[in-house]
Amino acid sequence: MKKYFSLLMVIVALLLTACGGEEVSHSEDYGLENISFPLEETVTLKFMTSSSPMAPDDPNEKLIYQRLEEETGVHIDWLNFTGETFDERRNLALATGEMPDAIKNAAFSDYELLNYANDGAIIPLNDLIDQHMPNLQAILEHSPEYKAMMTAPDGNIYAFPWIEELGEGRGSIHSVDNFPWINVDWLEELGLDMPQTTEELKEVLIAFRDNDPAGDGQTIPMSFIINDGGQDPGFLFGAFGYGDNWDHTVVTNNHEVLLTSMQEGYKDAIHFMNELYDEQLIDIEAFEHDWPTYVAKGQEGRYGLYFTWDKGNITGMGDDYDLMNPLEGPDGQINVPRTNGMGFDRSRMVITSANENLELTAKWIDQLYDPLQSVQNNWGTYGDDELQNIFEYDEEHEMLRHLPLDGAAPVELREKTSVGGPLAILDKYYGDVTTMPDDAAWRLNLMDEVMVPYMQADNIFPNVFFDNDELDRLSTIEADLIPYIHRKKAEWITNGNADAEWDEYLQELDRLGVQEWLQIKQDGYDRSHE
Repeated sequence: MKKYFSLLMVIVALLLTACGGEEVSHSEDYGLENISFPLEETVTLKFMTSSSPMAPDDPNEKLIYQRLEEETGVHIDWLNFTGETFDERRNLALATGEMPDAIKNAAFSDYELLNYANDGAIIPLNDLIDQHMPNLQAILEHSPEYKAMMTAPDGNIYAFPWIEELGEGRGSIHSVDNFPWINVDWLEELGLDMPQTTEELKEVLIAFRDNDPAGDGQTIPMSFIINDGGQDPGFLFGAFGYGDNWDHTVVTNNHEVLLTSMQEGYKDAIHFMNELYDEQLIDIEAFEHDWPTYVAKGQEGRYGLYFTWDKGNITGMGDDYDLMNPLEGPDGQINVPRTNGMGFDRSRMVITSANENLELTAKWIDQLYDPLQSVQNNWGTYGDDELQNIFEYDEEHEMLRHLPLDGAAPVELREKTSVGGPLAILDKYYGDVTTMPDDAAWRLNLMDEVMVPYMQADNIFPNVFFDNDELDRLSTIEADLIPYIHRKKAEWITNGNADAEWDEYLQELDRLGVQEWLQIKQDGYDRSHE
């Protein structure tokens, strides 16, 4: 009721503002044409955005935006929100017509993007890109696959993307998100070797349990956050078959789209996880705890094995934890499941139909795609006298060089100083426009040495732009299908019974529409490879 009342009051306030003729939410028409920066006189555009709770409430306090204003002569009047509040205010603005000029860090789903385009709330961008955005054009000419991913089924582009290349193919930094980090200090202390098989892992975890190297009963042999992307233990499932990933979708080397959660190997992996649970080797909070709790226990040094993207965010960058190699399963298989992630987000910024300064807005957004600007938007900047700097600027070579993190968590530092939004960082920038971040170079090296040799899949499921009918069916099916898969996964790990309930489970997946879901996915995959 509180949430409903709050939303109602916002609607009333917006309506009163509109009826009272007070200041509108978008900028006046400045009548500017053939624009070049910096402008002779400063003008204002009104944008809505979202940002991290760790960032300033006013985005203009960030040095990146201050420099942009100086370079362009465009002042941005920001309406800034965090968390769920942003989603509510963004949708409300589009529904009431009290729209800003543009929405940055928009985070629309494809379904929302197409619906707002059909409603006329956001505009097609094709002509603006062709006429006013040379930086973005250069990127799309170099990498035309991104233009294909930006383009809706009706041929229009409705949003500006975020692009971050770090490695390619199997060696992309996005190929595996749930790295397994094992406590090598404990292995050495207990005279144990790095496990090579699933059975050896079980023996290692039992040794952690029995010897309690954390002391006072604080040892947690293995922890994770179930069904939580990089924190999920699906990496272990690769020893039993196709494995599992965050969207439970894999593509075989024969280009067949499969649901991981209905494969025989998935059931075998669940059975193995249940064995670990019965041996009290799994954190009892792994099925309910949140990120802060997960991090807190890691910082206390309680984990024998845990899963996440970067150990620096949980246990620090010390030598006490190292990346565990892929494990051989009972049938001799070693397989690293690939995720379907890539450094591409389709909807980082949209322009609304209320905007009366389209050329100005397009040219301002194009500045975000300048290579040096994109690098800063993504990671942070240089020359900040108050906050820790990500870069130093090499004036001689016109290049941004990453500075040491000095123990700072990369995620926190990035969220305080970067601005996100539409940008592009191509692999060709490294060594020319910028250095590669130390943590990314380190992770790519680990990927290449430890993971890539054991990746069996040649393909991933691409970033398909489905049409509205397909999206409607996918979302309708997934509303019941995915929660059911997640619930059974947790139930079977804790209670067993996967073997006894497997046939009934497959029948329920069929009843929930899995075959139609697979067909839509297959059709989308096939279109993307035409």
